[in-house]
Amino acid sequence: MKPSIVVSWLDLERLERILDRLPAAQANARDALLGELERADMVEPWDMPPDVVTMNSRVRFRFVGSDEEVTMTLSYPKDMHDSGEQLSVLTPVGTALLGLRIGASISWERPGGGTFEAIVLDIDYQPERAGELHR
Repeated sequence: MKPSIVVSWLDLERLERILDRLPAAQANARDALLGELERADMVEPWDMPPDVVTMNSRVRFRFVGSDEEVTMTLSYPKDMHDSGEQLSVLTPVGTALLGLRIGASISWERPGGGTFEAIVLDIDYQPERAGELHR
């Protein structure tokens, strides 16, 4: 069973616009993100709990079975740069992290079989917590 997730209506609106324009070649990414959004609890951006991964959050996480911590910013595809510090919401990891709370974990299937599991360790920056509601 997947953990509950929280998404603001503002992020949902923006993500739906992106999903509507995705080419057929990205159908798997679209379907995965749609599945996550369908099970999300919606909140007002200003009511977003401070411990939830939202779009443009800088999140610290690790894969279960590894001691290495990863810190990345969950980004919209249009905002991706080659810095290595961003994670597109259209990647399996990005889709999985969206809406999770600190301490929550989620697993998903690898394309070649087996599973990945990630756990959210902390959120270094969340736009809603910083009062930046229209980023």
